[in-house]
Amino acid sequence: MNKATFKFLLLFFAIVVAGKTFAQMEFVENRGQWNNNVKFRGDFSTGSFFLEKDGFVVDMHNPQDLLAVSDFQHGTLSVNSAKSIVPENNGLPTVTVRSHAYKVTFLGSNSGAIIPDKTLQSFNNYFLGADKNKWATNCKIYQAVTYQNIYPNIDVRYYEEAGNLKYDFIVHPGGNPNAIAMRYDGVDNLEIKAKELYINTSAGIVKELFPYTYQTINGQKKLIDCKYAVENNVVTFKVKDYTFGETLIIDPTLIFSSFTGSRASNWGYTATPGPDGSFYAGGIAFASGYPVSLGAYQTTYGGGGGDGDPNGGYDMAFFKFSANGSSRLFATYFGGSANEQPHSMICDAQGNLIFAGRSSSNNYPGAASRPSSRLDYDIVVSKLSANGATLLGSIRVGGTSNDGVNIRGKYFTPDGDDATRRNYGDDARSEVILDESENIYLASCTQSPNFPVTSGALQSTFGGGTTGTNHFPQDGVILKFSPNLSSVLFSTFFGGSGDDACFVLSKNTTNSDIYVAGATTSPDLLGDKTGVINALYQGGATDGFVTQINNTGTAIIRTTYLGTTGNDLVYGIQFDKLGFPYIMGTSTGSWKVVNAAFSNPGSKQFISKLKPDLWDYVYSTVFGRPSITPNLSPTALLVDRCQNVYVSGWGGGINSGKGYSSSGTTNMPEVNPLPGIPAADASDFYFLYCKKMHKVSCLVLILGIMEGQLEIMWMGAPAALMQMASFIRQFVHVKMEAEHFPLHPECGL
Repeated sequence: MNKATFKFLLLFFAIVVAGKTFAQMEFVENRGQWNNNVKFRGDFSTGSFFLEKDGFVVDMHNPQDLLAVSDFQHGTLSVNSAKSIVPENNGLPTVTVRSHAYKVTFLGSNSGAIIPDKTLQSFNNYFLGADKNKWATNCKIYQAVTYQNIYPNIDVRYYEEAGNLKYDFIVHPGGNPNAIAMRYDGVDNLEIKAKELYINTSAGIVKELFPYTYQTINGQKKLIDCKYAVENNVVTFKVKDYTFGETLIIDPTLIFSSFTGSRASNWGYTATPGPDGSFYAGGIAFASGYPVSLGAYQTTYGGGGGDGDPNGGYDMAFFKFSANGSSRLFATYFGGSANEQPHSMICDAQGNLIFAGRSSSNNYPGAASRPSSRLDYDIVVSKLSANGATLLGSIRVGGTSNDGVNIRGKYFTPDGDDATRRNYGDDARSEVILDESENIYLASCTQSPNFPVTSGALQSTFGGGTTGTNHFPQDGVILKFSPNLSSVLFSTFFGGSGDDACFVLSKNTTNSDIYVAGATTSPDLLGDKTGVINALYQGGATDGFVTQINNTGTAIIRTTYLGTTGNDLVYGIQFDKLGFPYIMGTSTGSWKVVNAAFSNPGSKQFISKLKPDLWDYVYSTVFGRPSITPNLSPTALLVDRCQNVYVSGWGGGINSGKGYSSSGTTNMPEVNPLPGIPAADASDFYFLYCKKMHKVSCLVLILGIMEGQLEIMWMGAPAALMQMASFIRQFVHVKMEAEHFPLHPECGL
């Protein structure tokens, strides 16, 4: 047994679902990057599988230890809650990850030809250490490998099926299945239970399912009786009543674990659908190992660090899935030598990916460089071609302080609520949208008084704000770019004398005005407030707001505060086809409920439909569990063409662990929950579907994790609820059929 202790520089991004793994194993050729005994290597997220000349080696890690790594990194596991986790003198926590390697040797085997097949278009490069002689490039990747004549007239073929590793013994005519003998070295124990082979190790149990065995006789598959036999750690097969002159297939299946994900630590931030039904996921990756594809724009990790994150530096990382979720269309890093993160993204009609976020790199891809002494973050926007190979445009915008950072980053103290930052992940809120001409609009924030604004901007000077520990005055910003990001069409501050953050924006479908929403501590926001819902700041630490501007960014049409005497923030804004804006957010006060048949009194999440001129509510309601603080960190709002409303969010875990005012998802109400969803554990996804008002019915579901906590922030993107449904469908394999979301008959769908 091998044990290892790792610093918390690695997150195994895991989705645990029903005891199965959905990762696709790939076999990478050895071109000198590994020990010479290794012919091919396949990785699963809890270990690795090495094909050697006369057998294979399994190197695996304990799944619960990996969950402990993930939980601690996300703040959901304290040092005192597990004996295996202890602090070191340097203050960085460590965790003991139990690992175990064992080898299977084909006794008495031959050295036949090794034939890989199902070649992937992508390849791997390995730049390990400073010795270039140990580097390997263009290492081909295969989905199957066959070892021919390991015994006379017997081949063994390795491949992946349904997320599990399979190896078939192909006994050709003249071969003798009794010749197959596999010695297991390094295991704690071998035993047969219910016809399955249990391989006991210190890092967990590996199962080899019963050896499904068959022959094809006269075009018909005939099942053959075959069983394992174990003696002195040597496994053989006992085969009965088969036809000697026909090929015999012995087909075991290895099940290692129930995790999937990139070999590089990676966290999800945002997602968006493509026009052809494809699906983009965007986040950050902490080092090499992200499954980049051949021809992707950036196939190597750019680097990073230095912003207080104990996990190390990170690049943006994007993954594009086919419409059915079965294959990777491309995957790429995107970043310079410091840190990058995407906050929001959207596709144009051609499927090109537009994404916005922040970067502290002085060499951000495609944008003008800046002096090497700079350490602050700038707002960045980029556009990738639909195949992920070509950068179609890129720009950075910012002053000399942090831009695109709401108050401060996740790992800068103090933790907890501060002005417009009320949740873990609120530091990374902004949104990017397109208009009919594919011009790009962005809502974000800045702490730079010298943030570049354009001539004639609706607010040309920095409004100000408060100061404190790691807290600098902050304004919102609103920008418009040309489709290829070659020019800034307008750039403006938006803020008063307090701290302000523009979280989201949306275009009115009837007149092209832009509505921007977010949170503010300013009692003096700009804009005409005559006849609006709230002309004055309503109290509490923060109010929500909506402001309506023209699409040239030269005039504010009107502004309204949206709030109570508590803390209020608007996290989503969308329009229906008739030009009515809908907002979503949280409040610690008593949010107004009007014209709504559905309501969970005393809860702290709200949905409101506003009049286009912002003078009144069409309806307004609250949802969730009655509590003093919000249950959720809302992440997405969508209004479909039938005026049905979708909301998603997450709660618990790191949010409360980091000191934010959150009561978590415990006992959140559910209506018609989908079957097969694990029981809620207080740290869950939450999905709400409300039919067209005024008569309202809602479907809510809690998406939990059976063996741990999973919390992913999808920040921003306007179609994020359908993105969330896609995420659930593709990764968690929950089936969400049309009958779960009935459409209004008048839509004609």
